[in-house]
Amino acid sequence: MEESRNLGDILGSYWQGFLEVLPRLAMAVLVIVIGILIAGFISRFLRRRLEGRMDDPLMGRFIANLLKTALIIVVLMLGLQAAGLSGVAGGLLAAAGATTVVLGFAFKDIGENFLAGIILAFNRPFQINDAIKVGDIFGKVKALDFRYTHIKSFDGRDVFVPNGTLLQEPVENYTRDGYFRMDFIVGIDYDDDVEGASARILSTIRQDGEVVAEAPHEPFVVTEELAASTVNLKVYFWVNTDDYRKGSLETKGRVMRQVKKRLLEEGYGLPADIREIKFYGGAPFPIQGQKEEKGKSQDH
Repeated sequence: MEESRNLGDILGSYWQGFLEVLPRLAMAVLVIVIGILIAGFISRFLRRRLEGRMDDPLMGRFIANLLKTALIIVVLMLGLQAAGLSGVAGGLLAAAGATTVVLGFAFKDIGENFLAGIILAFNRPFQINDAIKVGDIFGKVKALDFRYTHIKSFDGRDVFVPNGTLLQEPVENYTRDGYFRMDFIVGIDYDDDVEGASARILSTIRQDGEVVAEAPHEPFVVTEELAASTVNLKVYFWVNTDDYRKGSLETKGRVMRQVKKRLLEEGYGLPADIREIKFYGGAPFPIQGQKEEKGKSQDH
């Protein structure tokens, strides 16, 4: 009986203590829930305002996400304070500081990518929807996160490049100033007029609406090579790369078709490469012409 009474007293004291702490726990949960909702609202509001006023939407998104994370941490600390666990909150902050140092060595790459993301958010060589190339990865920038940058490649892949890589590797931006130079080679016959062909090529290129014709990005043609069977002309022209696929790849193919059609209509020859075959020590197989000549000689 005494043991049951002692157990009942212990459970009763725990229950009484729980009832005393319950209002604080309810207040802590309420503070955390309302705080997270407010943090989300402030983050969305700030993101809309920044994206409306800033030329770089990636910067606005990054700052809004960073602010939301900081507000949630503050809300959790306030929740612990409201629950009467201020000592726990202080202990968590101290432990977080020590843990950060330990994890910094253990997860060096994660910390490096996080810091790289902060640097890229304020000073980086690309914006959203820019066509960039990093190593073998070539595509459009879709998002910047704390640890990685989302790139949509032109063949449909979603590539997530660590932010540290973007700081260490050269980044080729194809759309930063909106212009990109394309080129291709046209081979004409040796008997054709090189200057006349160049003039007709330039005239054809300037008629395409996607080709930039104003200085300093006007098209030009140079004599590239005196090949075995053709005089090779190299054609240079600039295109607008706000949409790289449409402005560059599709335009180049269309311009090449138009140039070919114009030269053929004007009577210019576009010969194929000529190959000379030599047989040393006699032909390895009989040639029809030789047989006919031998037959004629025997008839005579």
